[in-house]
Amino acid sequence: MGRRETILACGGAGFIGSHACVVLLLKGYDVIVLDNFANARRDVLKHISKICGRKPHLIQGDIRNRACMHDVFANYRIDAVMHFAGLKSVSESVSLPWLYYDINVHGTLNLLTAMREAEVFRLIYSSSCTVYGNAEHMPLTEDCARGFTSPYGHTKLVVEDILHEFAKADTRWAISCLRYFNPLGAHKSGTIGERQLGTPSNLMPLIVQVAAGERDFLRVYGNDYPTADGTAVRDYIHVMDLVEGHLAALVYIQENEGWHAVNLGRGKGTSVLQLIGTFETAVNRSVPWEFAPRRFGDIPVCWADPTLASRLYGWAAHRSLEQMCLDAWHWQCSYLP
Repeated sequence: MGRRETILACGGAGFIGSHACVVLLLKGYDVIVLDNFANARRDVLKHISKICGRKPHLIQGDIRNRACMHDVFANYRIDAVMHFAGLKSVSESVSLPWLYYDINVHGTLNLLTAMREAEVFRLIYSSSCTVYGNAEHMPLTEDCARGFTSPYGHTKLVVEDILHEFAKADTRWAISCLRYFNPLGAHKSGTIGERQLGTPSNLMPLIVQVAAGERDFLRVYGNDYPTADGTAVRDYIHVMDLVEGHLAALVYIQENEGWHAVNLGRGKGTSVLQLIGTFETAVNRSVPWEFAPRRFGDIPVCWADPTLASRLYGWAAHRSLEQMCLDAWHWQCSYLP
């Protein structure tokens, strides 16, 4: 038998990265996780091992450390990289912009330098629908005008441009920028899920914590958006659908060089109040909530046209909003450090 391909998962102990490690390991790849554990838990590695029957190799390191990145590629034979390492809170980026540029932009440049020196040219990058800014027309296609409403969104846009320029300058690069919409849910086993350190910045972890009695109520930011119920509308996608999109992208860049960007979403808009209602019905639990003022950087509506992902990758999201809620609740109820 031939050698298994080895994938470096930068930020692989985080929410999306850990689920990607599961699909990669189950598909037969070897995985190296590089993580500094600034916003991830070490126990996730044993849980990945429990699901897959084998575990990824772990390197504790930071993509901002150039010597660390050089050593990773010098010491391991890496075939491709999935880059999940970055900060992702819109509101936090407004108060800590320097940290977001340092990690998301400077860190990515260090990774790219190490990849180029090691002649590893296949990369899947975690981009975001925030690169579309406050777009006027929905659904969003990949050729829509880009913009940003926060430092976080700007870092994603800047890195997309950097990657595009790298691919133009050297045709050996094969880069997929996956523009995530809003991942929810957890692995069906309840073994891994979304539980970041500190106060969650995403909606679903707050919903499940309120439902579990860990928090008294949920704050719904903004009730005066130009939507049916006044709350913001987003395209929610199951995290397992999302990471299966990464696997499809990995197969695609094995045969296709250059740079491209692809939306990963369900193509359906759901308001915050609709999501709360769906969760309450799915798990039969009450989620008390109250309105709070809008947060700076948030936009009214955002959902995807996922046609390009279907055409290039043969991929489509198929798990329902109800399944996202059930799996997130199962994870909340099953979580053991």
